[in-house]
Amino acid sequence: MVKKEWRFDTLAVHGSEGIDPHTGAVSPPIYQSSTFAFRDSAHGEALFKGEASGYIYSRLGNPTEDCLEREMAFLEGGEAALAFSSGLSAEAALVMTLCSSGDNFVTSITVYGGTYALWKSFMPRMGIEPRDVRATHLDAIEAAIDDKTRLIFVETPANPNLDIIDIRGCADIAKRHNIPLAVDNTFATSALQRPLEHGADVVVHSATKYISGHGDTVAGILVGTREFMDRVRKETLNHVGFCISPFNAWLLLRGLKTLPVRVRRHCKNAMRVAQYLSFHPKVKKVYYPGLRIHPGHEIARSQMSDFGGMVAFEIKGTREDGKKLMDSMELCVLAVSLGDCDTLICHPASTTHSTYTAEQLAEAGISETMIRISVGVEDPRDICNDLGQALKRIG
Repeated sequence: MVKKEWRFDTLAVHGSEGIDPHTGAVSPPIYQSSTFAFRDSAHGEALFKGEASGYIYSRLGNPTEDCLEREMAFLEGGEAALAFSSGLSAEAALVMTLCSSGDNFVTSITVYGGTYALWKSFMPRMGIEPRDVRATHLDAIEAAIDDKTRLIFVETPANPNLDIIDIRGCADIAKRHNIPLAVDNTFATSALQRPLEHGADVVVHSATKYISGHGDTVAGILVGTREFMDRVRKETLNHVGFCISPFNAWLLLRGLKTLPVRVRRHCKNAMRVAQYLSFHPKVKKVYYPGLRIHPGHEIARSQMSDFGGMVAFEIKGTREDGKKLMDSMELCVLAVSLGDCDTLICHPASTTHSTYTAEQLAEAGISETMIRISVGVEDPRDICNDLGQALKRIG
């Protein structure tokens, strides 16, 4: 039995139900089945009418997926959750449920490059207008809202420059205008930040990242009220087929058990790396909300329990110097994505955020010489030494 006084680390390990109540399994079983049998024709009819609970077809629901959704809602403090085949499919379902042709939504301009491409390339084809603003300025969010605005969407910490958005401030604006606020919590996870506690209506995850933690799964999560999650499932998820596979759901359930342990090590290592880079003569600027010089440091302290495992920095040099730096890494892996046990390093302007024009990069606060590091769980001395030997080769 789960006890209310248990802390997050314990809750992540034991989950909302603990041992599987049906089988006694300590690890939730994988129901690797596409379809489920009816007891009789009346049972099948009742399931399709929504008059009975149960399973029909794994696009519509699966026991392993349901278990993941319960645990994600539990850890985020929400009523319900939905699991998707990717973070982008979760975001697409969110917007497609709330917006129709002629509507708009307000979004931070500093978001994951795939999200930005989804907003700018796909949503306008459906007649939905994304209005991007620098969401660190709350007045810019307010100014972009009109009577056709159906959603405010922000990332905090933001990808890749670690902008910190005031969740409570955004929530106050959303409530004044009677529209929902969605917060992408991928960088922080529920181990460090729970946006619903600060007034957000929906939490978004690319569960590919820290929830998985091992670079072996692609998935997305939405968390919110049961009423809204039911609406997303019925109006969008079931029709478009954004469903997660049972095996990937099980991998994420496995990842949740070690999430607090991994995130603590990521945070500790990231602080060491940020401090090391801050004093390096070939580094122009370091972006890490744990540093007091970060403009969002105080807001981060108020809404996060630690500062995460992501660090960005600008080198003194050119874009070509940035490429040379990355090609010189020996320990850090030159790859996109984040949240793995391995330290991953990339050049956002040419990879993850290549969907932005030069002007949009500047507006989003992403320089041509910015390097992003997903700091892993290796010995931090080895990570710093690897960055040091690579920095020696430039300039």
